[in-house]
Amino acid sequence: MDWLKDEIFKPYPELLVFLTVAFGFLLGKIRYKTLALGSVTGCLVAGLLLGAGVDVQINGTVKSLFFIMFLFALGYKVGPQFFRGLKKDGLPQVVNALVVCVTGLLVCWGFATMLGYGPGLSAGLLGGALTQSAVIGVAQDAIGQLPGYGGAKAQSEANLVAIGYAVTYPLGTILCALLLANVIPALLHRDLAKESADLGKELDVPSADPDLGRGYYEDVLRAYTLTHQEYAGQTVARFEAAQHDAGRRVYITRIRRGDELMDGAEETVLRVGDVLAVSALREDLVAFDPETRVGPEADDTALLAYATETLHVVVSAKGQIGRTIAQVRLEPFMAGVFIDKLYRSGAEFPYVLSSTLDRGDTLVLSGPQRLVVGAAKHLGTPVPTSYATDMIWVGLGIFVGGCIGIPALHAGGVPISLSTSGGALIMGLVFGWLRGKYPTFGNVPPGAQWFMDTLGLCMFVAVVGINAGPSFTSGLEQAGWGLVVWGAVATVVPLVVGFLYGHVIQRIRMPLLLGMLAGGQTTTAAIGAINENARSQVPTLGYTVPYAVGNVLLTIWGSVIVLLTH
Repeated sequence: MDWLKDEIFKPYPELLVFLTVAFGFLLGKIRYKTLALGSVTGCLVAGLLLGAGVDVQINGTVKSLFFIMFLFALGYKVGPQFFRGLKKDGLPQVVNALVVCVTGLLVCWGFATMLGYGPGLSAGLLGGALTQSAVIGVAQDAIGQLPGYGGAKAQSEANLVAIGYAVTYPLGTILCALLLANVIPALLHRDLAKESADLGKELDVPSADPDLGRGYYEDVLRAYTLTHQEYAGQTVARFEAAQHDAGRRVYITRIRRGDELMDGAEETVLRVGDVLAVSALREDLVAFDPETRVGPEADDTALLAYATETLHVVVSAKGQIGRTIAQVRLEPFMAGVFIDKLYRSGAEFPYVLSSTLDRGDTLVLSGPQRLVVGAAKHLGTPVPTSYATDMIWVGLGIFVGGCIGIPALHAGGVPISLSTSGGALIMGLVFGWLRGKYPTFGNVPPGAQWFMDTLGLCMFVAVVGINAGPSFTSGLEQAGWGLVVWGAVATVVPLVVGFLYGHVIQRIRMPLLLGMLAGGQTTTAAIGAINENARSQVPTLGYTVPYAVGNVLLTIWGSVIVLLTH
């Protein structure tokens, strides 16, 4: 170890950071059922262990760079959903998230005051118990601004943030998942799987819809030669209307007439001998039985080989916002176009037919190119798949946010400011909302978002762990193992209070409420455990808005608890 420290890690500390991240991601893969340590906690633990052994300090600018990048990406990802939650239909979920977050802050503050914790351990307790990793960086920034906390004292308190978080986070994650997925349903003798299935049926309209529970991805394309008289002489529009009346989604997208290839325009009259390119859901095509009612299947390469496209479309058209999937799919412009997936806040959203479209949602449409492009224009702005990140947008957003966060007000001699990291979070929210509303600029593809969000945070906590490693043992002795117990209580109390408020006062259905609580405490492992126990994705419908609100509030709480306990 001495050779590694003297010959590699001290002269080249950047290599230590990357080794820590590698070990951290490896530790993060440790899993029991739906519970995993996670890459962020894995990197922190790896940093503490390696840092304790090599005693190398990493320049603070490095961790600040990655942390401010992470916070901007976090705000950018949840921005559209955060502002959507402020509207009337999202307010119950926002209020429940507020109850959970405020209760968590008060409980952690109360315990910290009772136990005599300083700002470092208090923030670590809050971050770990409420499972919000961003608290580490925000709290450390706030500690650095406190009067009388210069040099070694500030560094000692900052290290205690990471130590307190590392001690309380694993149990906090486990307890949140177990309480919401297993304990609460068991105590109330509720069958979460049955209630989720029943709620899913209620949300899907109409209940007999052939796409129920399957989405729109099972679309097929076939060619048939028209030999029967049933549809000869009818227009394409009349043919498709008849299928619609029968509850089937079957469309004619192209026609071969002799040597001529024609688009399936609604006014085109079908003739015997036409070869029809038929696009439909597989089940609908089987039910229609085209070989019996139209004619034999044909293998027409030229007819079927037209350009198809899978296109991402950001919903921004005013006339479509607030409409349900069921309403949109019946529009004429959706003929022959299928919705494969819906993304909200950067994550795939398990939509049902009654799900309403929000500004900034991304629909993945598939079908013939000419039809998909036309449908996209009615829904919003098509976003061709691009791996190029608009770094002008990202760099400007972080710079402006950082500048906004610098000015400070003083209360009792204590500087109160957003800090550069807090400013980056706020500007990320604003820029993410603007991107959702006007999606023609500011492209940050999923891969870039992952790099800034996940890897940015992991690199930050790796540096934090390395710097705090040498003081880990003494810090743990100072905190005492009672921190684990108080952290566990601080995890459970906000969830119980949020559940009672949502169940008794708001009267929210159990599957949605459990998803809301997991979102309010930003515990991804918990929503995974709830969905597994529910054998359904329905609880996720209550997760996204509270998750956006919780991410913002709990991150801000990192500064608040430092000011309350300094």
